[in-house]
Amino acid sequence: MTSDVYVPKREDKFSFGIWTVGWQGVDVFGGPVRPAMPADRAVRKLAELGAYGVNFHDNDVFDFDDSNAERDQKIAAFRKALDETGLVVTTATTNLFGHPVFKDGAFTANERSVRRFALAKVMRNLDLAADLGAKTYVFWGGREGAESGAAKDIATALERYKEGLNLLSQYVLDQGYDIRFAIEPKPNEPRGDILLPTLGHALAFINELEHPDLVGVNPEIGHEEMAGINYAHGIAQAMWHGKLYHIDLNGQHGPRYDQDLRFGAGNARGAFWVVDTLLAGGYDGPVHFDYKPPRTEDDEGVWVSAAACMRNYLILRAKARAFRADPEVQAALAAARIPELAQPTLAPGETWRDVRDATADIDALAARGMGYEHLDQLALEHLYGVR
Repeated sequence: MTSDVYVPKREDKFSFGIWTVGWQGVDVFGGPVRPAMPADRAVRKLAELGAYGVNFHDNDVFDFDDSNAERDQKIAAFRKALDETGLVVTTATTNLFGHPVFKDGAFTANERSVRRFALAKVMRNLDLAADLGAKTYVFWGGREGAESGAAKDIATALERYKEGLNLLSQYVLDQGYDIRFAIEPKPNEPRGDILLPTLGHALAFINELEHPDLVGVNPEIGHEEMAGINYAHGIAQAMWHGKLYHIDLNGQHGPRYDQDLRFGAGNARGAFWVVDTLLAGGYDGPVHFDYKPPRTEDDEGVWVSAAACMRNYLILRAKARAFRADPEVQAALAAARIPELAQPTLAPGETWRDVRDATADIDALAARGMGYEHLDQLALEHLYGVR
């Protein structure tokens, strides 16, 4: 039986992209295996499972080529479902990758008219996002990149990327919207190489913007692990910078294609440390799942996988808390001198002059083990459920 401990509550702030449960199972080798899902149905079903909120692309709610009347009708149905279920719109974004017009990118397309159209498309959806109460707006530049060296002047493309985000930042400020931006990095797929491929690239880019305080990051587990990067370390650094504005959780098996497995179903050890890092860092934003139900699943399987994302997070949260509360773990942390790292290397008032001639018992320090294997084994035993 399901323990009450693992039943999602509103205060857990679990959210899903409309595109996640609504994914039809399309891949490069096969067409859809499930029918299209209206956004309002996704909202109602997620509410039944105990979700807190949703994230949406503009074209998750209405089609790219819908008339204004069709668009308004679908938005009204979406809004009605939100009102009746109590789900909130935590986040929004724009589809700047699906239509062929974006085949060479949006903000960094070589053709100027494409860039201008992309900005207009974002501004229109920012209006909707603000109207629906979204607080964060995500930018995933899936088509901002190239497959060959001569196709894109990268320095110039970054200038255009910067120009686009500066313009949209000013738009939000001028409109008085309570929205901040989050860049979502990814190294490749669908482009051969995508601009701002990792969390570190995005953080460096933000420093060049006109309104850097308005822009943070939205790292995704799968995207960072595709680049061979430790996601838990990445979000710890993002929190250190004060830039972790949103998170995308899913599952991934190493540096291959973007698998978008349900959270906890890929690198389970990594997922444990992700939850532990979020708890330690005091992250209090939406816990967002950006996954895709596999092609093997029918409609029932879609909701089984969505519920599993939340359940797996709650299981790992309980395990991470138990790990930190374990007296043997606390003793092992002390033996490994983890608390000592929090002590500044320089005492108050000291300068480089005070450590210029520092000495130490080199032989003793070199011979002394750190006890990390014991500490890590304790973590694994909590993860494996034997402690």
